[in-house]
Amino acid sequence: MDKMRSTNFPFAAVVGQPKLQTALLLCAVDPSMGGVLIRGDKGTAKSTAARALADILPRIDRVAGCAFNCTGAAPSEHCEVCRADGATAGLTAVPFVTLPLGATEDRVLGSLDVASALRGGGKLFQAGLLASAHRGILYIDEVNLLADHLVDVLLDVAAMGVNSVQREGLSIRHPARFTLIGTMNLEEGDLRPQLLDRFALMVEVAAPRDKAVRSEVVRRRIAYEADPLAYAAAWQRQQDALNAQLATAQALLPQVELDDAMLDLISHLCCEFEVASLRADIVMHKAARALAALDGRLKVTPADLRSAAELVLPHRRRRKPFEQPGLDQDKLDDLMNQAQKQAEQQEQQEQQAQGQGDDSSDGEAEDEHDHDDEAARSPANDEQEQAEQLFASGASGAAPHLTVAASSSIGRNAMGRRSDAANAVRGRVVRAVPDENPSSLAVGATLRSAALRDPGNFNVTKADLHQQIRVGKSANLILFVVDASGSMAAQRRMEAVKGTVLALLTDAYQRRDEVAVISFRGQSAQLLLAPTRSVERAEQGLSQLPTGGRTPLPHAMQLALETLGRGANHAPPLLVLLTDGKANVALAEGGDPWRETLAMAELLAERGVPALVLDTETGYLKLGRAAQLAQTLGAECLTLEQLSADNLVLTIRARLGAV
Repeated sequence: MDKMRSTNFPFAAVVGQPKLQTALLLCAVDPSMGGVLIRGDKGTAKSTAARALADILPRIDRVAGCAFNCTGAAPSEHCEVCRADGATAGLTAVPFVTLPLGATEDRVLGSLDVASALRGGGKLFQAGLLASAHRGILYIDEVNLLADHLVDVLLDVAAMGVNSVQREGLSIRHPARFTLIGTMNLEEGDLRPQLLDRFALMVEVAAPRDKAVRSEVVRRRIAYEADPLAYAAAWQRQQDALNAQLATAQALLPQVELDDAMLDLISHLCCEFEVASLRADIVMHKAARALAALDGRLKVTPADLRSAAELVLPHRRRRKPFEQPGLDQDKLDDLMNQAQKQAEQQEQQEQQAQGQGDDSSDGEAEDEHDHDDEAARSPANDEQEQAEQLFASGASGAAPHLTVAASSSIGRNAMGRRSDAANAVRGRVVRAVPDENPSSLAVGATLRSAALRDPGNFNVTKADLHQQIRVGKSANLILFVVDASGSMAAQRRMEAVKGTVLALLTDAYQRRDEVAVISFRGQSAQLLLAPTRSVERAEQGLSQLPTGGRTPLPHAMQLALETLGRGANHAPPLLVLLTDGKANVALAEGGDPWRETLAMAELLAERGVPALVLDTETGYLKLGRAAQLAQTLGAECLTLEQLSADNLVLTIRARLGAV
């Protein structure tokens, strides 16, 4: 490999993340797999390792200056460079393209070449980021924060391997096959399931726990920052070795064999781990062959399959929003051991059949009976409930759908799918309207206006300018205020309350909302979870929420008011209050708890906060205070049973006024 004066941290110098390095190398050996998702805490070398991969990739054949990364043998019909006389191809670095979170669709997909059109050159295509990433790597940092309309674009292109552009009078298709590498921190929320499945491999990374490894990480990083070029030169020999290993593996890959027994084992593992997507079987097949090629072997072994399973299955076996991703290592070991014993038994049977014939059946039956007994004796991981009024969640049924009727001020910048967002900054372009001061220029409409106004003298004036009108969806900040006092826990109503909140959290998960949780019991309320997109953290907090004590409802309302005030820059809020309304702890000494509660509700109503009150009161004698509280808030009031009804769609009217 040619010496490259790169400023990236050397891939070979990354320490403490062997699984991450392996996953990236596998994607380099077989780019058709689809890429890798790197998930973990901040400061765990996610971005460092991803960017470093580009420096050790074997070079590719490419026409110099081509915007579509064409090979000399297959030029693009849309590329002027490839069509020109004297176009030459040569070896060049693999493209490494970063997709910014704030990129526009035009920048990603490509658009009309305005400069050429203004010069009278006709309709020419200006290639976007997807064209630049063809035959290379498309890298997205914090991919879970990517706007939904860009996720839709990526899903379409990843499925077809072709980017189709239909806009501004253009109709163009060009190849767009790339390795997708994404990093994310789960605290900021998870990925849409469709995009998650598009990542061939997934690696969970964490900071090393060994102090010697941590100190070595610091030592290397400080040395690199002191002189990046000198540090890269010091690791050049190891970088060259990795480059040569990848080149050898790429050449060896077509010859690697994976026999039918290994293929049956792949399908068996996917079935046992309840993986729905057939893409898992295909990717595990490719990953196992890539592992063998990377190790210089022509035959896949069970060890290759086990290593591949650890990268392919964890993010695909997750079936519900709040199930923790991961792979049961003990179960994987048992399945691999069973497969190995069955293979040994089959080999013994074949040897005996060649000799004497029929003596193996009894032994095989006994072995199978032993396996069944072992499976029956496997310990169950039953968790015992804590003794002091800590209730599990009850059955919640189908997740209810809450919609918020948007006002003109809602959802201009937030990403999500709950509220309609008119005139959104991001989203699909639906039309163009004349505007002499456009914030987002509609190029095609502007040029057409100029051409139609004076066909003989093409000249763009201010009167020709058009504004793009976009539509999209906005997320909401959903603040759950949960009554955990003894008035509910005494009758185990907390089970139903937790089940209902989890159903609402499922809806929030599906719509990419931010959530926050306030609980109140005893003498005060507390903010269990500050606004976050990680609804899993909210679920974990609720599952451990103890109950009992008095009902400090006024303090809970005050804390909700403060939380929504601090979150003025967050998504539009939605307040969900679960209580029986039986306040008995005042804010001020000698005060009236109920009057204080209504006073706080009036303040929330003045701010125009859309709200929903879930009445948790039970028994024959009901005070109906939750309904009174809802009336003061101007909110809907439902019982838990009503909200748990299947296919309930509740529209909460957004008020005029800013929060």
